[in-house]
Amino acid sequence: MPIKKDIIWRVGAIYTLVIIFAILIVGRVVALQLFEGDKWRSKAQSLSRRDVIVSANRGDICAADGRLLASSLPYYELRMDFQASGLTDSLFRSDVDSLALCLSRFFKDKSAKDYRNMLWKAKYRTKSNRYFLIHRKKINYIGLKKIKTFPLFRLGQNKGGLICEQENRRIQPHLNLANRTIGYLLDGQQNQQIGKVGIEGAFENDLKGVDGISIIQKMSGRWLPVNTVEPKDGNDLITTIDVNYQDVAESALEQQLIKYNADHGSVVLMEVKTGAVKAIANLGFDEASQSYKEDYNYAIGEATEPGSTFKLASIMALFEDGYVGPMDSVDTGNGVFSYYKEKMRDSHPGGFGKISVQEAFEKSSNVGISKLVNEHYKNKPRSFINRLYEFRLNEPLGLDIKGEGIPSIKYPDDPTWSGVSLPWMSIGYAVQQTPLQTLTFYNAVANNGKMMKPRFVKELRYHGDVIQTFDKEVLKSRICSGETLKNVRNLLEGVVLRGTARNLRNSNYTIAGKTGTAQIADKNKGYKVKVYQASFVGYFPADDPMYSCIVVINRPNKTKGFYGNQVAGPVFKTIADKVYAMSYSMHPIKPDDLDFEPKVPISLNGSKDDLNVVFDELNIEIANKDIQSDWVISSRKDSIIEYKYRIIKKFMVPNVKGMGVQDALYILENAGLKVMVKGVGSVTKQSIEPGSYFKKGDFIRIGLS
Repeated sequence: MPIKKDIIWRVGAIYTLVIIFAILIVGRVVALQLFEGDKWRSKAQSLSRRDVIVSANRGDICAADGRLLASSLPYYELRMDFQASGLTDSLFRSDVDSLALCLSRFFKDKSAKDYRNMLWKAKYRTKSNRYFLIHRKKINYIGLKKIKTFPLFRLGQNKGGLICEQENRRIQPHLNLANRTIGYLLDGQQNQQIGKVGIEGAFENDLKGVDGISIIQKMSGRWLPVNTVEPKDGNDLITTIDVNYQDVAESALEQQLIKYNADHGSVVLMEVKTGAVKAIANLGFDEASQSYKEDYNYAIGEATEPGSTFKLASIMALFEDGYVGPMDSVDTGNGVFSYYKEKMRDSHPGGFGKISVQEAFEKSSNVGISKLVNEHYKNKPRSFINRLYEFRLNEPLGLDIKGEGIPSIKYPDDPTWSGVSLPWMSIGYAVQQTPLQTLTFYNAVANNGKMMKPRFVKELRYHGDVIQTFDKEVLKSRICSGETLKNVRNLLEGVVLRGTARNLRNSNYTIAGKTGTAQIADKNKGYKVKVYQASFVGYFPADDPMYSCIVVINRPNKTKGFYGNQVAGPVFKTIADKVYAMSYSMHPIKPDDLDFEPKVPISLNGSKDDLNVVFDELNIEIANKDIQSDWVISSRKDSIIEYKYRIIKKFMVPNVKGMGVQDALYILENAGLKVMVKGVGSVTKQSIEPGSYFKKGDFIRIGLS
């Protein structure tokens, strides 16, 4: 009996434990379902499903005529999945040698044997061989197309194991052209690049688009897409920049910076009536490369003492308040005048004596302008400063591009105000302006008193359709009276006709403007070290202004020259001459031109078939039309066009002079040469003489004008 009880007790205990264990299991199942179900379902899903960001294509930045200034191009990282389902041992072994040879020839960094050993080791001796990196170098789309023709890789991902991971790179086809204004991208979160500088930064939200999401799920050991939210591409942005004008501005500025060993300089060319910036160049000397580069947007960001270009504001205040007129006189004496212990000097030795207000401005007399301002505003300096404020010279322009320098014109209650503040401010010292702020003021004078906000963008487009237009914006409808405008425009023309900028005169069109030569303070030694800033700002044609322009060159070598007309003026004239030559609307129609007899047009040398199409359409007779040559030299002879042979021989450098850039590139690149192009227009020079022998892959430079 005791044994039976013992057995019953044991069975009961076991049964009780089983019941308790079952209750615990059921309770845990209920808890998992009711309270922790979402947590574990989410965890299971995270192990089998992933959200992958699909980057949107960033919009292009284009010039006014649609030419690309910045664009995103795809580049690819090559990897190989050695565990791809279709990549069998027999298939790999049969093609690995051929693949290694192709990779060696493509990358040209290792032998075919080295590539074969690398692939073999990755296949059979490496554990993590699912996404093996083939090469660190990322390749472009053209290279990818070639890679996909290689053995194994041409079989696709499942059978050949090729994996191509794409990333977009932002490039500027015109290299440094307006580089700082266009801007660039910086690394952001999740390996994404975002615009922080220039137009890229100002219009980041429009350019970046909206990223999509691809949901991928693990099935049979492979990640496959199960659902996708498509990305929305960014908008394309059409700027106001004219590539041809920009090229001229940068080239002219660089040449002058080199000539005078200057530290840096900037140029801005603006449309008078709209404020559209057609060219903006900023070049600074780079110690590392010993050349000039776009390292900072000086035109927008650098506020300095403008010097004599500020005299326009001073003379306008005097005219507007009715204190003087252009024909009134001022005694400049011997060119030296003292304000307390500080001496004001004219650059002209011995001074100008007694001259008119107009002459004081045209000759840029520091003594003359400062005496006029000090005489009439000494006891009421607030009136003078208020006039400058009315001209809007104390306010930023409110540009879309970040980093605008802050203008500074202190008020008489400023703690640093003294008895010499007024005369020195009148000639552009103790005030600060950026080049673009100064240009905007002069542009308002050219635009009959209407001050326009500088603008860099004219349209946003999405897949070719215009979705937003940026209209011109008026900052101030009228900066002064019509009489004052008339007087100061005559003064600005006089500066070029009779004054400090006589070297800019020409017989084709008139220029109005003002030279500036300012001694700028050194960071450490102040004005004790003589460091200069040369500038010229104005507009053209003076009688019907279409463009305004400013040139500022900082720290030229003073032993070579530092005056505004000498250092900055020639850059202005070069730009103005080129713009005038390219803008036929500026050219006045001469009476003799109205009745001229039509002439046969001058044409570039090029493809005979292309030229035939054009001349047939214009009904122009062609001599030697049946000449047996694909490429011809065309010349005008009386009322007909005459063709001459242009022979292109294998491994001999072709003669492309006189051709357009498209034809020249076609011929040279098909011959096997690598071409570098500089300038715009037709080919005027080539670095390797025609008829010289060359090796395939040699570089040749062609110059256009």
